[in-house]
Amino acid sequence: MSIVYREETVADLEQIRRVNTEAFGQAAEADLVDTLRREGHATLSLVAAAEDEVRGHILFSDLPIDTESGPLPTVALAPMAVLPQFQRQGIGSQLVRHGLEICRGRGFCAVLVLGHVDYYPRFGFSAKLAQQIASPFSGDAFMAAELAPGALKNVRGRVEYPPPFFA
Repeated sequence: MSIVYREETVADLEQIRRVNTEAFGQAAEADLVDTLRREGHATLSLVAAAEDEVRGHILFSDLPIDTESGPLPTVALAPMAVLPQFQRQGIGSQLVRHGLEICRGRGFCAVLVLGHVDYYPRFGFSAKLAQQIASPFSGDAFMAAELAPGALKNVRGRVEYPPPFFA
């Protein structure tokens, strides 16, 4: 069985909600996805589907870094989920890789994530790259990845997460 990685469609919305609820064991992340989409913050929403079943989902939201020289086009990766019975099969990794490529192609220069420190560095995410970005989140779990070489070199700024992230 082949897994297809593609942008979400309206027909996927109920299954995307199920994926996020089951993967996280609660509805908070599914609610976040729905609200970000409804309020126009979602930039890219991808699914991993096989046999008409959505098995994984990833969402990227517009999150520019405000700098002295103007906004730097960046996105936030959150959340990323895979149905529990399909985890540890590479679906999440493919969603991240595919999403980063699409974001790069759309002109974003970096991606920010608040995520697992043992998972996201394999995709180029680093807490060190995020150190000069003021955010309501800090520490090793707040990471950045450059989509263009040197995009965050000497960048100092701040990000304002949309209100749904704090609901």
